Amino acid sequence: MHIEESVKLDFKDVLIRPKRSTLMSRSGVDIRREFVFHHSGRHYHGIPVIAANMDTTGTIEMALALGAQGLSVALHKHYPEDELIAFFQSLQHGKLKASTAFYSMGIGKADYEKFAAVMARAGDAIEYVCIDVANGYSEVFVHFVKKIRASFPQLTIMAGNVVTGDMTEELILAGADIVKVGIGPGSVCTTRKMTGIGYPQLSAVIECADAAHGLGGQICADGGCSVPGDLAKAFGGGADFIMLGGMLAGHDECAGDIVERDGKKFKRFYGMSSRTAMEKYAGGVAQYRASEGKEVLVEYRGPVTDTLQDILGGVRSACTYVGAHKLKELTKRTTFIRVTQQLNEVFGKS
Repeated sequence: MHIEESVKLDFKDVLIRPKRSTLMSRSGVDIRREFVFHHSGRHYHGIPVIAANMDTTGTIEMALALGAQGLSVALHKHYPEDELIAFFQSLQHGKLKASTAFYSMGIGKADYEKFAAVMARAGDAIEYVCIDVANGYSEVFVHFVKKIRASFPQLTIMAGNVVTGDMTEELILAGADIVKVGIGPGSVCTTRKMTGIGYPQLSAVIECADAAHGLGGQICADGGCSVPGDLAKAFGGGADFIMLGGMLAGHDECAGDIVERDGKKFKRFYGMSSRTAMEKYAGGVAQYRASEGKEVLVEYRGPVTDTLQDILGGVRSACTYVGAHKLKELTKRTTFIRVTQQLNEVFGKS
């Protein structure tokens, strides 16, 4: 047993200190990023926000809406082969020139066989893949990343999830271009409650970004953002990409029917390790495991466009407060100050 005494921080524990700025307006901020990925060599240019590969948010409809504005989506892994191939080929033929879409997969035998079959038919239409497991610390996961890199060297690979620098480095050395960071911070994730495992998300981002950038890789902060200011803090902490689930839930582009309760409209949102998801895709919770997610009703919010404006407007505003003309400058101009309170909640938490 070992106790690490140093303080680890979450988004709620800090604010960003403002600095002198020459920016006249939020409209003068460029929130697009450009990367050349370490292993694939592919060029990326877009707004580095990704809809999570949950079956509620990682939809083709979400990809259409986000792609039109230069954002990305990681499609959930339960789409049938024909639908996936048709979608990715539509990207190749210019239907969504701005979109970066990730094919998502687990590491089981069936996952690999499906992916190999899709790749054989889709050819070079698929450029990005997200290899996604809850526990990125297993040796079999690292071997799987190596296998995909060796078999498909042209792909940009995002892999996770981990929360420490050592495993970030190992995954990049194994072939990952982007390492997905976060264990337990998601709004419908109960991993920390059920297992006691986790890491405060801001510190995880800072430590993993430092490790990844030293090897020429990138990271994606996955989970923990509940307001636009959290994205600014994640980018300020060194995140190259941010993955959002709960902040994009409840919209028209999300899967699921609208549910009415007491005259109000809602949509269901649940974690992919929840009982709901496992009953839907795996016939229930296996006898050897426990559910590590929950289901909630999110108030129906209409089209995702207005929410995107709030999210991206908040990030632009943060850049103006610290004088960052481009999003890539934000981390260089970020000084975090530790706080005990974020908001004045005399009139509620809204």
